[in-house]
Amino acid sequence: MPFPSIVAYQSAHGCVSCDGLHAQDGDELGAFLTGPVAARLDDTAGGEELRDHLRGLSLTGMGQDALAEVLAAEVSEERDWAAGEALAEALLEEHHDVVLPWNTERDKRNPFASLPGADIVGFQRDGDSHRLALGEVKCSSEAQWPPQVMSGRSGGIGHQLDHLAMNLGTICQLLKWLLHRVKRTAYEEAFNHACTRYLNSGHRDLSLFGVLVRDQAANEADLCARGRSLSGHLQAPTSCRLIALYLPWSISRLPELIRQGGAA
Repeated sequence: MPFPSIVAYQSAHGCVSCDGLHAQDGDELGAFLTGPVAARLDDTAGGEELRDHLRGLSLTGMGQDALAEVLAAEVSEERDWAAGEALAEALLEEHHDVVLPWNTERDKRNPFASLPGADIVGFQRDGDSHRLALGEVKCSSEAQWPPQVMSGRSGGIGHQLDHLAMNLGTICQLLKWLLHRVKRTAYEEAFNHACTRYLNSGHRDLSLFGVLVRDQAANEADLCARGRSLSGHLQAPTSCRLIALYLPWSISRLPELIRQGGAA
């Protein structure tokens, strides 16, 4: 399903590209929010799997009623940043051949917990093969270009992507996390291809993504300075794509609009 947008700006700096996209409000955006984005935010597939499995048990009438109550009591994710992360994931899946085999919502013991590590962990299809795809997502309503979430020394996207590319300890943890979730599944072959390419290239064959969700005016200053900086550290075959999504309404409304279909 396409994400309806107009390109606000584009630039390239070595192996780093920068894209600013204006989201276009309307029925297409509404369908994207209630479809792919809601599926990521609510872990629709995981909920259906649980429901189908539990309904296959030998439940009494009381047990069936109790199951219905448990399923109805699931807490919906309403935080702005979680909705922004789901939007970024859906965009990468639909438009950048990214495969995210595991929804991190399933790793949360507390429904409102956040998890350490990369926001985006998966693979990118590349012909008949796959490469590792890792990334970070930030939301900002700050009337500053770039916002602090892009340039912070420890929490900024630039620093975090640099860390993902260079810190082998982090890579090891992410690969262990990913292998545990894809082993003996349809994604195990993709994992094997991606790891082979990454290791045989001397830790360079991977795809990095940094997605910034904004409700301010589009300005290439949001991405371009960070893109130039990253290009000084990253070398092909590593690729890095910075994407700014400019929303037609406040980020604070994103969870509500995912439920309602995106009408302004």
